[in-house]
Amino acid sequence: SGTAVLILVAAVALAVVLGLLPRAPVNRFCEASNNRTGFLCDDRDTCILASQVCDGVSNCRNGEDEQEKLCGDLPHSLPGYLIFRCGNPMYWVYADQRCDRMNDCGDCSDEIGSLAACPPCGSEWWSCSPVFYEYCSCIPRRLCQDGIQHCFSWSDEYIC
Repeated sequence: SGTAVLILVAAVALAVVLGLLPRAPVNRFCEASNNRTGFLCDDRDTCILASQVCDGVSNCRNGEDEQEKLCGDLPHSLPGYLIFRCGNPMYWVYADQRCDRMNDCGDCSDEIGSLAACPPCGSEWWSCSPVFYEYCSCIPRRLCQDGIQHCFSWSDEYIC
């Protein structure tokens, strides 16, 4: 009976090593640059931005970020942590595009509101209601006092 148990344990170990038994799913969530949502490559060291997954460029050494099982039916084939659903359910953006101060959804739902949960404007940004729909509630401070109205209140030209 002890020999049978040893044979069974050896057979299971061999099956795991050879990949014959299903493995637990790999958690590929990671934090990429600037604390952005990322995708962990097979090397378990490289973390790429969520928006680099299924972009037509192999950013992981083995190309796992461009595999058919991941990219075959966007956004449905992507893990939930890689996407952000916009206010309009017909649209989505990659999770690292949420709270990047750019209006990626077209309705600012990726920048303002309870679903986005973005922090207030940082020191590199000026808080206002922008004239251009490229921005939602903050404009880059580099646009302040440049002679062009970026805020409805003109605060970017007179206060910022």
